[in-house]
Amino acid sequence: MRSGWRAPRSGSATVLYFLLASPREEDLRKLRVSVVEYLNTAPLVWGFTDGPLAGKYELSFTVPSECAEALRRGDADIAIIPSIEYQRIPGIVALPEIGVAAKGAVRSILVVAKKPIEMARRIALDAGSRSSAALVRILAAEFWKIQPEWVNAAPNPSEMLKDADAALVIGDPALRISLKMDRLDGKAPAGESCCDGDPEDMPVPGFDTLFVYDVAHQWRELTGKPCVLALWAGRRGAVTPEVIADFQASKDYGLDRIREIAETASMKLDLPPGALERYLTENVHYDLDEEFVAGLRLYFEKAAAMALIPRAIALDFAGTEAPHAAQQGA
Repeated sequence: MRSGWRAPRSGSATVLYFLLASPREEDLRKLRVSVVEYLNTAPLVWGFTDGPLAGKYELSFTVPSECAEALRRGDADIAIIPSIEYQRIPGIVALPEIGVAAKGAVRSILVVAKKPIEMARRIALDAGSRSSAALVRILAAEFWKIQPEWVNAAPNPSEMLKDADAALVIGDPALRISLKMDRLDGKAPAGESCCDGDPEDMPVPGFDTLFVYDVAHQWRELTGKPCVLALWAGRRGAVTPEVIADFQASKDYGLDRIREIAETASMKLDLPPGALERYLTENVHYDLDEEFVAGLRLYFEKAAAMALIPRAIALDFAGTEAPHAAQQGA
């Protein structure tokens, strides 16, 4: 509604008029936010799901690749996307200082193999993964020195290993494997782990010998840099200062309630809450400072060198004066 006045004609009273205007659709609807449904994103959205920002945004939950596709199609205004997808979706900006990252072993991105990875000739990739799939391709070429056949597969480790020498497993299924390895080995899988035992007790049912490689740890071994797995991104017009403040507030709210998140997830995943709390506090990092940005830039450069992306474009963070330049495409 808009009001105003006009000067009266001689002898008439001042006329107060009101112009009724229909609000634009985008002013009425909530911003649509696509969220990865794995535990490692829970602290970022806890303020939206269980905190003071509940109901302000329209949330949907899916696998990483579908979050990226929703943003690409315009079905979402903001999404937490695999970091590699920042290079593939035009016209988007990243939200500053927020990401899903790891300085070493992350425990929820694994390559599991029936033989040492250097002997693998066929590797199955979780079809829901984008960033991790690119990471594994880089590691195969530069670190493991192999040239395997790549196949996309549904995220079922047992079925993947029936048809391949190794398989990329991400998210909560990978974390479950890591925790089973803990019980068998008495230690967390950092680089390479191998175990033998009762097939029914094995981390991947049906396989009594398993080699497990933590992808983020292997990246650190290759480059000496941390690994950024995902980041918030959105249409430039949607990422306003208010939105940036809300997403930062949701992250802060979640990080203050990690124990609560772990206890809630424990009931859903049937995994011990203490182990989930350690995972969220020790393995996953949610800031996106210069150290992580440097690791992300190197990742983009290596992906471009292998033609996994056309070129490494500059990182453009909403609310900053200039993009963080990449080596290529800056």
